[in-house]
Amino acid sequence: MLKCVIFDLDGVLVSTDEYHYLAWKELAKELEIPFNRQDNMRQRGVSRMESLEVILEKSHKSYSDLQKLELATQKNNLYVQSLKENLDGSCILDGVLDTLTYLKEKEIIIAVGSSSKNAEFILQKTQLSTLMDYVVSGNDIVNSKPHPEVFLKAAKKAGVLPRECLVVEDAQTGVEAGKAANMKVLAVGVAQDSQIADFRAISLSKSSFLWDSIITGF
Repeated sequence: MLKCVIFDLDGVLVSTDEYHYLAWKELAKELEIPFNRQDNMRQRGVSRMESLEVILEKSHKSYSDLQKLELATQKNNLYVQSLKENLDGSCILDGVLDTLTYLKEKEIIIAVGSSSKNAEFILQKTQLSTLMDYVVSGNDIVNSKPHPEVFLKAAKKAGVLPRECLVVEDAQTGVEAGKAANMKVLAVGVAQDSQIADFRAISLSKSSFLWDSIITGF
């Protein structure tokens, strides 16, 4: 029986990917390192420090752990500033509000499991925080996806078993994390072709039809 749905944040509930991309691109430009959208795709669903490593792979310079931390902080500052200036309810993706309303009506627990350390801030800025029962972010975990820690912690917070949870993800690393947590996974967006996902959809639009079939087949 489905008791809890755990959503990834970026690319699933809200669209912040472009702000991430622009912040990383600005940092890479300062470092004189080439960076494109294909590189950015490799950063989906992983931690800030792992994302930084994607950029530094192309560098001929070596960086200490302290320097890497400073670079990651610099990127985050650029990203957060963009969010402060631009993020609002218009960044909520199509179908999300209908989905959350539907799940509330079905008395299914709603949680967020995100590697982002800015998850709480993003939820507040988009006014989605009032619709969430539980949130686990990058501030609460040691291991980023594809490790299942973020989803297991969300299930524990919600007081449910992993097998009673559905993860909604748009990145392959997140799909892998959900399966590693012994949860079923709905893959959306660019992850919709994942071979290990239990359910697939282009997006959460027309969500009531989607969720009826998921709940029936859970």
